Amino acid sequence: MFNKYTRSVFFALVVIAAAGAFYSFIIKLKPTLYLVGDSTVKNGKGKGDGGLWGWGSYLANHFDTTKITVENDALGGTSSRTFQTQGWWSKVADKIKPGDYVIMQFGHNDSSPLVDSSRARGTIKSNGDEQEELYNPLTKKTEVIHSYGWYLRKMIAEAKAKGATVAVCSLIPRNSWKDGKVVRSTDDYGKWAAEAAKQAGATFIDLNTLVADNYDAEGEAKVKSTYFNDKDHTHTIEAGAILNAKLVAMGVKQAKGFGLSRYLKK
Repeated sequence: MFNKYTRSVFFALVVIAAAGAFYSFIIKLKPTLYLVGDSTVKNGKGKGDGGLWGWGSYLANHFDTTKITVENDALGGTSSRTFQTQGWWSKVADKIKPGDYVIMQFGHNDSSPLVDSSRARGTIKSNGDEQEELYNPLTKKTEVIHSYGWYLRKMIAEAKAKGATVAVCSLIPRNSWKDGKVVRSTDDYGKWAAEAAKQAGATFIDLNTLVADNYDAEGEAKVKSTYFNDKDHTHTIEAGAILNAKLVAMGVKQAKGFGLSRYLKK
């Protein structure tokens, strides 16, 4: 027989156990937004590298993180190909559960050589089904290399198969100008990203255009002095990352039927 004290302790333990189980249940229900991409999404370890920052380090500021977790799993130096072949994508995919979200942005490194003795990270420049079988001197193996769009479509399909909702961002523009306008990726990686997203049933956020429109409005001199340093024309400093994160959030909000928008801060 329990005495009064024992019953009180037992009751308290039951309440604590129930509260713990309920908390675990809530945590499991809370979705995660996974960010994948290159150094323009996460530079270094996400705390800036030489004063350069990726927009993924600031995207969480635009979301209600009591309702959704934002996890930046981008990796500098990777392309849509090497993010997968080096095993980084599988680490993200293994964590995805139904109800999660993925935003991906690749392209800056996809224009590199298909094979070389340095990084061997390039992809075929298209959204088609072309492929080349080439010897990779880094892995010392023959590798079938596909198009930029093919690698995007593969990640989209795998994320969706795990129950995630996916968005593809076109790559942010570099600090490159012509005739007073920032150079855009309308006819290459921006175009192929849009096509791949549509074919695979993902939301497309035209981040390249959103950022380029903002740059054009502010002007070359201000953009160069405010969002970049004088040594790097691809990676932004902190102010540029903050701006780009704001524009990603704007793209999420403007995207028709994209459920992630419900988690944005009001």
